[in-house]
Amino acid sequence: MNPFKFGTIVDGPFFFNRTKELQRIKAVINSENHLTIISPRRYGKTSLIKKALSESSNRHIFLDMQIILTVEDFAAQLLKRVYRISPFSKLKNMVKSFRIIPSLVINPSTGEIDVNFKADEKSSGYPLEDVLNLIEKLGSEKKRIIVALDEFQDIFRIDKTLDRILRSIMQNHKNINYILAGSSESMMREIFENKKSPFYHFASVMHLKVLPEKDFSVFLEERFGELTEHSDQLSSNILQVTGCHPYYTQQLSSFAWDILNRDGYSEDIITKAVEEILQNNDNNYERLWQGFNRTDMKVLTGMSASNLEPLSNEFSSIYNVGASSTVYSSLQRLMQKGIVVKDNRSYTIDDPFLKKWIMMRRER
Repeated sequence: MNPFKFGTIVDGPFFFNRTKELQRIKAVINSENHLTIISPRRYGKTSLIKKALSESSNRHIFLDMQIILTVEDFAAQLLKRVYRISPFSKLKNMVKSFRIIPSLVINPSTGEIDVNFKADEKSSGYPLEDVLNLIEKLGSEKKRIIVALDEFQDIFRIDKTLDRILRSIMQNHKNINYILAGSSESMMREIFENKKSPFYHFASVMHLKVLPEKDFSVFLEERFGELTEHSDQLSSNILQVTGCHPYYTQQLSSFAWDILNRDGYSEDIITKAVEEILQNNDNNYERLWQGFNRTDMKVLTGMSASNLEPLSNEFSSIYNVGASSTVYSSLQRLMQKGIVVKDNRSYTIDDPFLKKWIMMRRER
């Protein structure tokens, strides 16, 4: 069986490393504190959180904020998950005390309870406050309930004032540990590191980085060693392409494994695997490319073709991108879309295969 997995939640033998990060999450779960996790997309943030929750004896609720439509929907999705961790009979009387009583329907195919709140504009925040306070009542100081909200930056899409609403509710809770995670670094920093933000100093902040090259090499060599004696060379070539990015390393390794298992070893296996990935994603990259404006295209082309700092005068001169302020605005847009990431003061394109696709198209 192919020992590499990407694109879905990773667990079991597919989950790799993150030992220190896992320990830190568990330490927060067993304390009175909250945790913020900031990570670029596809760094394994969600898998890491779910693994920590699965290994905890505490009851927990996990909710992806990307699926939430309104404040009332937020409350409904939370309450739906509350019914998964607490008996219906216990919740029945507690829900009756809500200022707005939800409609509850049992789904006959799954046995789960579907929840819906109907609130007017003046009372739209009541259901969310009542549900969060209900979770607080279900927990205790010795056995806190963990509430993990993934892609937390989406609160601003749901409601521009939701950060203030949530902070006013959460600050009073003693029986809940909150894990608030997000993949838009600029927005998450604004929420948790801006002194003017309601969530400033609400939780300790953990930045998820790429995995150490040494550890990743061992991981890859052990798995490729089942098929070939050239596992060290394969590992080195893969990491040279992906820069130890968790998702893209697993993706490239998976394609390389299939080729190795099918055709045997050759020195150009990684080149073939990269070509297959580019072919499989050609339409997706083309649609993505068509969504950029001309300045963004120029910036991405320059970043793909060189290692120059995109805000430097040399970069602007060679790739005709205009003033540094124009490039900076482009980088901010691309960071919000998850196309570009910033590490310290350096900007890079997150997807190494997008870089290769851009250069491949230009060479054609």
